[in-house]
Amino acid sequence: MPAPLLLQPVFHEKIWGGSQLRSRFNYPIFSDHTGECWGISGHPHGLSTIKNGRYQGQSLAAAWHAHPELFGHRDTQQPFPLLTKILDAQQDLSVQVHPDDSYARVHEHELGKTECWYVIHAEPDAQLYYGHHAQTRSQLAAWIHTGNWQALFRRIPIKTGDFFYVPAGTVHALGAGTMVLETQQSSDTTYRLYDFDRVDTHTHHKRRLHLKRAIDTIQVPHRDPILTVTTTSDHHFMQTNFVQAPAFTVVKWDLNGTHTFHQAATDFTLVSVLNGTGTLTIAEQPYPLRAGDHLILPSTVTDWQIHGDHLSCIATLPGPDI
Repeated sequence: MPAPLLLQPVFHEKIWGGSQLRSRFNYPIFSDHTGECWGISGHPHGLSTIKNGRYQGQSLAAAWHAHPELFGHRDTQQPFPLLTKILDAQQDLSVQVHPDDSYARVHEHELGKTECWYVIHAEPDAQLYYGHHAQTRSQLAAWIHTGNWQALFRRIPIKTGDFFYVPAGTVHALGAGTMVLETQQSSDTTYRLYDFDRVDTHTHHKRRLHLKRAIDTIQVPHRDPILTVTTTSDHHFMQTNFVQAPAFTVVKWDLNGTHTFHQAATDFTLVSVLNGTGTLTIAEQPYPLRAGDHLILPSTVTDWQIHGDHLSCIATLPGPDI
């Protein structure tokens, strides 16, 4: 019988993390510095586990490698290509950049990292570090080596409901008072430029910076990506289409009623529930949904129905490069 893959997330403590993942989603976490929920992950640094059905107890990575029929018969000898997180930034993250696939393959032996953020919550004065003001690579290097961060960094205000696409090579950081749903390529490679001179309470040292590789990989000059956000709706359902990128397509579903969905037998869909409650029905089998749930609708599921009570979800499909 076709069924979803319901996933158990993994949590990571961070120097900048807080307690909002527990208070907002009722996750069973005990640290008040939990920064990341890896909700849908086949990455070895935080493997999601399947909670239901015939694959119960398997990691997502194991199911991906052993059962290509669940994933549209893609090349499952490669790592699972996508990663979904929720980030709780109670302090500013380090200002950083991620490499593209070609650089990461040579230097890190994994995928590059293009990502995007849906802002679940932002405090009134929240901001992002997004992009930079250097016009040449030599100017970029000079400002980095002299610590001229005020000239270099570009800061922008944000609000709840915003969406940002962050291609590899983009200087970026979440600011304090921000919670986001992050969709990304499955990579854990980060090159830090600046970490506010913080001392890690576990190591009693400042965290490592990666200036040479950051300078190698930053896009110069910075260019904002052009996004065309569209919506479609009926009486009970609205879909917001945020981005169609080489690695992923990301949309938001808002339901206050019942809607029927379809996908091709070559696709699979990652779903994270942000708000509300609901019921997913597949082949007459109901599955309850609530905020904080993460699941995959594999390619063996081509039709399903969701009834939502003020339900909001982020859904991700693999892009043409996957």
